[in-house]
Amino acid sequence: MHSRSERKMILWSSCLIFSLSYSILVFSSPPANHLCRPDQRDALWEFKSEFHFSGIAPNEKKQKWLNNNTDCCFWDGVSCDLKTGNVIGLNLWGSSLNGSLRSNSGLFKLQHLQSLNLSSNNLAGTLPDSIGDLRHLRVLKLYGCGFFGKIPSSIGNLSQLTHLDLEGNGFTGELPETMAKLNKLTKLLLSTSELTGNFHHALLNLSELTWLDLRNNHLEGTLPSNMSRLSKLEHFDIGSNSMTGTIPTSLFMIPSLVLLNLEKNSFTGPLKIGNNISSSSPYKLDTLTLGGNSLNGPIPVGFISKLVRLSYLDLSYWNTMKGAVDFSSFLRLKSLVLLDLSYLNTRSKFELNLFSKLVSLAVLDLSGNSLKISSSLHLPSPIGSLSLALCNISEFPNFLRTQTNLYYLDISANRIEGRVPDWLWRLSGLLYVDISKNYLTGFDGLIQTSPIEMLDISSNAFQDPFPLLPNSTRFFSASDNRFSGEIPTTICGLISLDTLLLSRPALLLSNNGFNGSIPRCFESFNTKLSLLHLRNNNLSGLFPEESIGAGLVSLDVGGNQLSGELPRSLINCTLLEFLNVEDNMFSDTFPFWLSSLPDLQFLVIRSNKFHGPVYSLRGGSLSFPKLRIFDISGNIFTGVLPLDYFAGWSAMTSDAYVTDDKQGRFMGISFSNYHKSVVLAIKGSEMELLGSGFRMYKTIDVSGNRLEGDIPRSIGLLKGLIVLNMSNNALTGRIPPSLSNLTSLQSLDLSENRFFGSIPQELGKLSFLALMNFSNNMLEGPIPQGTQIQSQNSSSFAENPGLCGAPLQETCGGGEEVYEVKEDNDQVLSWIAVAIAYVPGVLCGLTIGHVLSLYKPDWFMRIFHSFA
Repeated sequence: MHSRSERKMILWSSCLIFSLSYSILVFSSPPANHLCRPDQRDALWEFKSEFHFSGIAPNEKKQKWLNNNTDCCFWDGVSCDLKTGNVIGLNLWGSSLNGSLRSNSGLFKLQHLQSLNLSSNNLAGTLPDSIGDLRHLRVLKLYGCGFFGKIPSSIGNLSQLTHLDLEGNGFTGELPETMAKLNKLTKLLLSTSELTGNFHHALLNLSELTWLDLRNNHLEGTLPSNMSRLSKLEHFDIGSNSMTGTIPTSLFMIPSLVLLNLEKNSFTGPLKIGNNISSSSPYKLDTLTLGGNSLNGPIPVGFISKLVRLSYLDLSYWNTMKGAVDFSSFLRLKSLVLLDLSYLNTRSKFELNLFSKLVSLAVLDLSGNSLKISSSLHLPSPIGSLSLALCNISEFPNFLRTQTNLYYLDISANRIEGRVPDWLWRLSGLLYVDISKNYLTGFDGLIQTSPIEMLDISSNAFQDPFPLLPNSTRFFSASDNRFSGEIPTTICGLISLDTLLLSRPALLLSNNGFNGSIPRCFESFNTKLSLLHLRNNNLSGLFPEESIGAGLVSLDVGGNQLSGELPRSLINCTLLEFLNVEDNMFSDTFPFWLSSLPDLQFLVIRSNKFHGPVYSLRGGSLSFPKLRIFDISGNIFTGVLPLDYFAGWSAMTSDAYVTDDKQGRFMGISFSNYHKSVVLAIKGSEMELLGSGFRMYKTIDVSGNRLEGDIPRSIGLLKGLIVLNMSNNALTGRIPPSLSNLTSLQSLDLSENRFFGSIPQELGKLSFLALMNFSNNMLEGPIPQGTQIQSQNSSSFAENPGLCGAPLQETCGGGEEVYEVKEDNDQVLSWIAVAIAYVPGVLCGLTIGHVLSLYKPDWFMRIFHSFA
């Protein structure tokens, strides 16, 4: 018999031999024989075959999938369960996938997936309901995939989810009710989409949530009063929405809260934080941003000063209603890196020196407050961004010369006089400077030696010589100054094309005294220049084709003496939104070819010598789907407007305002708006629209031309129209009752034409119509009854021999006939206009024609021959 020690040795040796043998078998055999299940491999290959890959070089992850002989569990981005061979993880983030995710995709055959990341691919389309079949998913990341439509209700089937990221897509509508089932969810990221509706009550059921991000959507309504039900919440972001009502106190009762962002909504105040929440206050809070709302009343500085861990605090645009603010309370927040107390509407005036004790401060915005700046002021050196706009400063702040870390400076809209000191350009890190809206006259020292990339000197009293700018400059605005002479050709080198690709290169020189021609050297900007504004100078000659870059978003050369034709190279500017060439001497036909620009919103060519018909002689309707301002007045246009002329102008068919959020961003900081401006004839006088005014106004002005024929009945489709001016033409026929569909109309001018018949009685129902003018026509019959019409001056109806009734002195006899066009015929014409523009297919057209020929054959033939 073996001894016990010998038996142990034999047993140990046997185990060792067995282990070595097994290892040799494992490593000497192809992995595919052991780990990757064939059905899983085939599903992956099927999924891959559904997409094409963008880019010149094959994607790295695609390369790893090319060899069909390798184990799929070792493919890049694939993870497997080592015991079963099932694929449990798929990470194809940024893999250049192009194509829609099909409902029968091979992806959904991977039933054991626990983690799926398809973020940053081009999967434009709807997210299929089949996503709910992957019931083992714990992590689902679909950030920036281009999905649109509603979030499928089947998402509620993923009961194991702990992390759901759908940010940066185009999802619309409300969140599905089924989301309440995701009771294991800890992170829910839905920012930067098109979601609407109220804050969904289903979210309050997700008690495990630590992270909830809903910023940059279109959510509205109020926040629930019981927000503290989300007791584990650490990160809550609902900034940049349309939320209203008061901010619920319960939010400040969540002790785990680290970030609370409610900025840029429409919350109202006051903010009442009682003593009863002191025991559960969120003392972990690092970020509190309440700015950009409509909060009012006292700022709860006593409560805020207890949040000693705060790094970021934004209380901007808080209306204290001229109340006092104890700014010294903020000094307890020793960890502050960012402090925004701009535009508080307070009577308190304070020393800027007060904030010198906040030694960690890097970003400080005190704009819109009344400051005192002592000569011995010294702010902490970490400050990199300083905004002191509209602070009643009268001298150039001398303390800035010691701010060696400063990269962003805004001292605009103050009362600073004299010259810009030379030491400013020696601050080696300074990249952005806004000194606009002051009384500055010149520069000491050379700007050219500085690293400036964005410079705004507009609305001052600067005059020649024009400054030499560094080649690094990408945004330069010198509008509203006193510069003269020719635009210096040295300016053509001011745009650096190799850096900061996220910013918008811009050149704004409007409202100066420049003369001569537009420099041809603008061609050096190539496709990068996005804003070119030269309005209200004395520029002359032709507009050089080579000065039009394909990257243009906004072009304004109005108020000069430019001649010739409109540059045809504009057709290459597929990003163009704003085009203004008013008050020049352009002599050209109507630029119907501009309708091919998908984003064009503002077309102003008034007061030139444009001539001929206002449509393409080749036929077809003129479609401007995003156009909001159309002004061709004061030219020599002739001809008849086609029946369906306005049928494709879909942006004007709604009365909703269009968000005009086109502010540039520079290192995360917003800079000046487009400085867009245009003069419109509104309510009887000229009015200049700037910036946000473009959100509201939807106008059509074709006045002062030689247009003939009837008003197209398709005008009735434009229900969002605010201003309609067709005066001083040779238009004839009856005023169409379809104008009564323009329920948002505020100004209507049809004067100095040849209209006959009566004024449609339906116009009396337009409650917003504040100004109207029907004078100098051939109208007759009683003036419609209505408060808005009766309040007009009698001159609005003058020189119409047959009109009677208030506000005219001529009374109408009892036997007077009211001349009306039958409503049903008018509606039929309107629907025909829609059909011509939108109903596809010859079959629909034949069907409509057949029905009309059966029931109104004579009338149909007249319409048919009018088109022929």
